[in-house]
Amino acid sequence: MQEEIPDRPGVANLIEALNLRRNAIIGFALSALFTTLVYAYRVVFIGEVQGQAGTPVSFLALAVVLALTLGALITAVLTFVSARNLARDLD
Repeated sequence: MQEEIPDRPGVANLIEALNLRRNAIIGFALSALFTTLVYAYRVVFIGEVQGQAGTPVSFLALAVVLALTLGALITAVLTFVSARNLARDLD
């Protein structure tokens, strides 16, 4: 005999409770700003360094990796803080 599975709140409720959308917007905005500053510093201000490999295109590829990784990290940290605050409010 199959037991009925009780209705559970969806994942959308968890995402909303943890403010994941807001955290992602903040995280990726901060990472884009930081990455733009790092790229501009390295490519525009420092320029070419003799004896060092790398073109602006290769630094752009590294900048994309930095932006995505840093954005995900900041989002995860902000979501952890939201979860911790939500758990404290429930106690």
